[in-house]
Amino acid sequence: MKMWRKPLDADEWEAPKGKVFIIDERCKGCGFCQEFCPRKVLEESEKFNSKGYHPPEVVNPDDCVDCQLCELICPEFAIFVLDAKEVERREKEKKAKKAAKSKKAGQKKKTGKKKPAKLGKKEGKK
Repeated sequence: MKMWRKPLDADEWEAPKGKVFIIDERCKGCGFCQEFCPRKVLEESEKFNSKGYHPPEVVNPDDCVDCQLCELICPEFAIFVLDAKEVERREKEKKAKKAAKSKKAGQKKKTGKKKPAKLGKKEGKK
């Protein structure tokens, strides 16, 4: 969107960014999200869902400003928007946990120690 003037503090502020998620199977192809998106982030996709409708697809993800209008207007709750910074933070946490888990699993394999088998109530005590 082109502005006719630049705000005086435009250099100090950063526009919020959002990440759009679409639940294809809930969509009934009404097109409200595409029609009312102020930044034209969504378009009708070529693929079909199980109901035979064309769900939307994100075509301009960098243009999303997290206004959540698509989320509010969707009658089937098939679309939602999250803050892009929050999504990045969660993905980094998942990668860190996965790396720590694989590192821990690698250390167990190197030591070669096995835990002793536990005896059940019937086997251990008579």
